[in-house]
Amino acid sequence: MNKIITISREFGSGGREIGKRLADQLGIAYYDREIITGIAKETGFSEEYVSNISEKGAYSYPFQFGKSFAIYSSLQNNQTEILVTQQKIIKEIAQKESCVIVGRGANVILKEQNPMNIFVYADLESKINRCRQKADENENLSDKEIEQKIIQIDKNRKKYHNILSNLEWGDKRNYHLCINTSGIEIKTMILPLGEYIENWFRRR
Repeated sequence: MNKIITISREFGSGGREIGKRLADQLGIAYYDREIITGIAKETGFSEEYVSNISEKGAYSYPFQFGKSFAIYSSLQNNQTEILVTQQKIIKEIAQKESCVIVGRGANVILKEQNPMNIFVYADLESKINRCRQKADENENLSDKEIEQKIIQIDKNRKKYHNILSNLEWGDKRNYHLCINTSGIEIKTMILPLGEYIENWFRRR
């Protein structure tokens, strides 16, 4: 049976870096943006559009009364097509090989495959610092603006999760391991984390 690890994460917590480093440590595949690329190829939508729908859902697009219902209906249809395709691709990946999958509700979509589900979080100061470290050179946001961005993205992730499941996004009872990365350099935790995960799969 393939070893599947899903990583859900708060924005700025370092969950994506954990996923990539962990995949390298365990010698297994890593999937994140690759899923978006796959959906775009199958649906014909742009990767940017797929990314918005995939993680935020159609509700991320402002809808005002007075707009054509046909436009709103089209957004709903596109969202459904993208989410269905995403679930299909994620299930195919899990059947094919051992891997780490970051985000996109993989913990819910792959429930029957019994993956190890990880949730990564951090305090606000650490998340703001990580956002600054990862930001483009031309990005010049204040701490308050970064905080608002973090809140909005996590709100969207929670909404998307609620489309797939009644389980609460971020509730520790719904994950096998919750990791607080506050003030921690990500690369220092990968070796012990990899050993813990290997033991978890052996005991399963």
